[in-house]
Amino acid sequence: MKKLIHKHIIIASLFCTVILWGLTAWAGEPSASSNAKAIDTVWTLISAFLVFFMQAGFAMVETGFTRAKNSVNIIMKNLMDFAVGSIAYWAIGFGIMFGFDIFGLFGSNGFFLSIANPATSDGLWQMAYWMFQVVFAATAATIVSGAMAERTKFVSYLIYSAVISAIIYPVVGHWIWGGGWLAKLGMVDFAGSTVVHSVGGWAALMGAAFLGPRIGKYTFNGTKKISRAIPGHNIALASLGVFILWFGWFGFNPGSTTSGTNLSIATIAVTTNLSAAAGAITAMFFVWILYKKPDASMTLNGALAGLVAITAPCAVVSPGNAIIIGIIAGGLVVISVEFLDKILHIDDPVGAISVHGVCGFWGTLSVGLFADPLYGLSSGVGAIKGLFYGGGFHQLGIQLIGCLAVFAWVGISSGILFFILKQTIGLRVSEQEEIRGLDIEEHGMEGYAGFQIFMTQ
Repeated sequence: MKKLIHKHIIIASLFCTVILWGLTAWAGEPSASSNAKAIDTVWTLISAFLVFFMQAGFAMVETGFTRAKNSVNIIMKNLMDFAVGSIAYWAIGFGIMFGFDIFGLFGSNGFFLSIANPATSDGLWQMAYWMFQVVFAATAATIVSGAMAERTKFVSYLIYSAVISAIIYPVVGHWIWGGGWLAKLGMVDFAGSTVVHSVGGWAALMGAAFLGPRIGKYTFNGTKKISRAIPGHNIALASLGVFILWFGWFGFNPGSTTSGTNLSIATIAVTTNLSAAAGAITAMFFVWILYKKPDASMTLNGALAGLVAITAPCAVVSPGNAIIIGIIAGGLVVISVEFLDKILHIDDPVGAISVHGVCGFWGTLSVGLFADPLYGLSSGVGAIKGLFYGGGFHQLGIQLIGCLAVFAWVGISSGILFFILKQTIGLRVSEQEEIRGLDIEEHGMEGYAGFQIFMTQ
C-alpha cells in the first residue's frame, strides 16, 4: 500500500512539474533558448557599438596624418559618410546584402528593414543584426576618405558615400556573407578582410587615381618624377586614432560570431591582438632598417595592417599563425606604401590603399594557407583546411577567385562612379581652394581658429 501511495505521489509530482513548466513557457518566462538569444543580442549590439567607435578612430588617424587646414573637412567626411551611409544601407543596402538570393549576385527583399517585425523575437534580432551590419558598411565607406583627403569636393564625397553603402559594398557582402556565389563556392572571410577592408581599399585606389595627387606632392628632376613628403600635422592625434581602432577591432572580429555563447570569441580576440602586435613590430623594424629611424606613422600603419590581415582568418587560425600573418602584413604595408607612392605615383595621404586593400587581400588569401580545422570547428566556421594543414590548393584557389572578383567589381563600379562625378559636378576642388585649405573654402571655418597658416602649396 505504501509503495502504491509513493508511486502515485511521484506521478502527481511529475504531472505538476509538467503543468508548471507549461504555464511558465506560456507566460513567457525565460528559458535556456530565450536566454541564449538575449545574450547573443546583447553581445552583438555591444560589438556594434565598439565598431561604431572605430569611426572616431578613422577620423583621428586621417586628421593627424594630414594638414591642419583640412581638419574640419576630414571630421565632416567621417561624420557624414556614416550618417548618409546609415540611411542608404537601411533603405537599399541591407536588402541587397541579405535579401532573397537572385542568381547568387544580390538580394531582392528586406528593403527599408521590412523583415524586422518588432512583435517577434526574430524580428527584434534582425534589428540588432542590422545595427551590427551598418557599422561595417560605414567602415568600408570611410576608408576611402583618407586616400582622397585634402582635395576632394565635399558634395561629391557625400554622393560616393551613399552609392558605396547602398550598392557597391552590399553586393560584395551578398556574394560572401549573404548566401551568394562566393559563399556557395566556399570562400571564408570571417569578419571582412575582403568584404569590408578590400572593398574600401580598392574604392580608395580608384578615387585617388581619378583625383590625382595633391599640389606639390610630386616634383620633377629633369624627366624624373620625385615624391615629396607632406607631413601630417599631429602624429599624437593619429596615434590616438590607432589605439581607438585597435580597441574597436575587439568588437569587429569577436563580434562577428554574433553569438555571446560562442566561446571562440576568446580565441578570436587573441589572434586579433597578436596579429596587430606583430604587424606593428615588423613595420617598425622594417622602416628602421630602410631609413635608419623607427618612423611612428609607418609603425601605426603596421598595427592597422596586422588588424586588417587577421580579420578574415581570425576564427580559423592558431595564435602562432596569427603572428605570422601579422608579420607578413607589417612588411607588406611598408613595401606597398613605397610602391604606390614612388613607382605608381598615387597620392594616398594616410596609406589607406596599402593598409586596407593590399593587406585585406593578403589576409583573405592567408585563410587558404593557415586555416586549421581544429579552430574552424571550434568557432563554427567548419573544418576548413589550408595548404599547410593538408588542404592542398583547394581553399587557397577559392580565396584567390574571391579576392580577384571583388577587386574587379569594386574597381569597375567605383571607377564608373568617380568618372561620372568628375565629368558632372566635379570631383576635385580648385587649386586656390586646395592651397587655402578645405576648412575655409568648403566649410567656412577653421579647425584651429587663430592658428591657420596659409601655404603656397
